[in-house]
Amino acid sequence: MDNKQKLPLCGIAAGTVNGLFGGGGGMVLVPMLTGWCRLEQKRALANSVAVIFPICIISAGIYLFRTKLDLMIALPYLVGGLVGGFIGGRLFPSVPSVWLRRIFAAFLLYGGVRYLL
Repeated sequence: MDNKQKLPLCGIAAGTVNGLFGGGGGMVLVPMLTGWCRLEQKRALANSVAVIFPICIISAGIYLFRTKLDLMIALPYLVGGLVGGFIGGRLFPSVPSVWLRRIFAAFLLYGGVRYLL
């Protein structure tokens, strides 16, 4: 199977995870893009951000109409996320790929352990 066939499957997995858990599609997408599709780490991370944004908009819209999403509670996180996204985007080009992998792995481990305990 070539990447043209693999990439849509990666997107389906990311969208499904994002929809089920309210986020986390990138946690699935980045390892799939680097491991299964053999993309370089920085390219996989950048593509993940580009893909997750519209997936999050769709998921948020569904949550807004089908659950008790409170936009006023989400607003401070949105503001903080925008600031953090700007800072991370500015730092991204200067951080070596090896450190991006390590930081990403640390977040995955933290999240996994936290949910298991």
